[in-house]
Amino acid sequence: MQFRKDINGLRAIAVIAVVLFHFNASWMPGGFAGVDVFFVISGFLMTGIIFRGIEQENFSILKFYVARANRIIPALALLCLVLLIFGWFYLTPLDYKALGKHVMSSMVFLSNVVYWSESGYFDAASHEKWLLHTWSLSAEWQFYIIYPLVLVAMRKFMSVKAMKATILAGTLLGFIICVIATYKWPNPSYYLLSARAWEMMIGGVAYLYPIALKKERKKLLEWFGLVLIIVSYFFISKDNPWPGYLAVFPVLGSFLIIQAQRNDSLITSNIVFQKLGAWSYSIYLWHWPIVVAIYYFSLSEIFIYIGITLSVLFGLLSNKYIEKIKFRNDFISIFSYIKCKPIYMMLIVGILGSGVFISNGIQEHYSDDVIVASNEAINTNPYKCMDKFLCEIGNKDNIKAIIIGDSHANAMTTSIAHSFDLKDSGVISLTESGCPFILNAQLVGRGDSCYLKNKNRAKYLNSHHSGVPVFWIARTGVYIYGQSNPKTENDTNIQPLIYFTTPYKKPSELLYKELTENLGITIEMLTVNHPVYILQPVPEMRKNVPKSLALNLMLNKVNNDLSIDSKLYFERNEHVRNIITKVADMNNIQVLDPIPYLCHQERCMAVLEGRPIYSDDNHFSEYGNRLLTPMFKLAIEQL
Repeated sequence: MQFRKDINGLRAIAVIAVVLFHFNASWMPGGFAGVDVFFVISGFLMTGIIFRGIEQENFSILKFYVARANRIIPALALLCLVLLIFGWFYLTPLDYKALGKHVMSSMVFLSNVVYWSESGYFDAASHEKWLLHTWSLSAEWQFYIIYPLVLVAMRKFMSVKAMKATILAGTLLGFIICVIATYKWPNPSYYLLSARAWEMMIGGVAYLYPIALKKERKKLLEWFGLVLIIVSYFFISKDNPWPGYLAVFPVLGSFLIIQAQRNDSLITSNIVFQKLGAWSYSIYLWHWPIVVAIYYFSLSEIFIYIGITLSVLFGLLSNKYIEKIKFRNDFISIFSYIKCKPIYMMLIVGILGSGVFISNGIQEHYSDDVIVASNEAINTNPYKCMDKFLCEIGNKDNIKAIIIGDSHANAMTTSIAHSFDLKDSGVISLTESGCPFILNAQLVGRGDSCYLKNKNRAKYLNSHHSGVPVFWIARTGVYIYGQSNPKTENDTNIQPLIYFTTPYKKPSELLYKELTENLGITIEMLTVNHPVYILQPVPEMRKNVPKSLALNLMLNKVNNDLSIDSKLYFERNEHVRNIITKVADMNNIQVLDPIPYLCHQERCMAVLEGRPIYSDDNHFSEYGNRLLTPMFKLAIEQL
């Protein structure tokens, strides 16, 4: 195939968007769609390789796999090895263990499945995963494995013309599946090949059905494609379900630019885009760990610009010294394929990652106080109540309390449970991550899943355990102000996650009013059959306490005080506390305030006797939540 400058320039358009989005999402809110552009390019190139081989009757599946391994594995293996060495010195035990797991899954190209099982791509926790970006490589590799097998099998009983038509039909079907799956299962759809295959297949359609146009029309087609991509970069954001139907913008835009075949285009063929396109794979590999390092070590904003520069520099060096190594691809017999060097790289680095994971981050090389601090991150609700519709603890035949809410409620479940002798009494936990129990509420990016969950929870509470007290707990502030953790309501990154009519761009009086009304409706419904207690928000530290304490200890920092000023807590939660107090007064129920138990001498603590009381920056650990047991116990005794 003739070298396509337009495709190389399109790679640059893709990688620039991804890098800018990851370093600062406000610069290019839809920059993550650059990955979709990469998928189209990959599909075009792979289809060309496979069909030329099939038509010339010399296509070898094994040679195809080896060529892909030679292209992808060496640079990826080097990155993983560097991260494992770096992690030995600078990562906490649990984070080093997680890195080992992610290295292993990346090297066998199953990281997209692993990340899907852990959290959403845009979740805050994802910013601590050093190899998160390898999900796209895994999805691509899975496509590389399946696609040639299917095409070779089809050729056994189909003409080439019929194969082309089948791929076109399969692309349309894949798009429909993607749209439906994104709506019903947004998190797996982002990561898994099932919702992404059509993006690579449409690249194949571009190869199989080239469009012959005059020069002027080619330019128009290219510009239209570019507009579609740019629109996706700036007018789509992480709050839109993705990939879904909106993915048609960057995908169709890439398709049209490829079809335009403008090798002399000023946009894609200029020297800057040609260089960035050539380095794009390595830039993509190296940029994300730098983003994570800035987040992990809480570095200042200036490091964003340093990080972008380093991403390009490392991309250049990796391309020049790693990608351009010519590994053997001309194996004659089946047994000669054992000489494929990238396969050994994959095995060696994968085994190293497995060893780090199995040994709990090679725990022996950490001091005991670092291990204690780090392990508080996993000292969480042992009953695994999260996202279970009904979680019964203790004696199921003598339920004494019901906890309802989101992940904050789940974190405090055992705090309430320890108010009782669980041999004689039991508690029920109705908790769903990121889903506060507020009737009529919709959550951005959740479809109607939380809305339906709350209807089911309300139905259960109306017909079960009448007279048993219900404790309403939620991280209300995050739904008003978003995950950006603002210091004031004027911060530019504020994006409410909760709405009742249409989504809000900023917190407003209307949002506060609707939240108050619908929370009031929720509490009023509960009080028909239950005594109700509503909890004021707990302090949030705005930094991962176990990780921060462990890192401080590892780096021999003298000051390990991670507490916050209690005034800061009240500034951040003024509206939330007022809403909860107002709703409680309207329904004549008691408000429980955790502040007297957690804040002393104008400081809200994060560490008690050298041990974190949080499992992250806002959820209590099992060690910390016991501090609130006296509060719950007193409320129950008064009842």
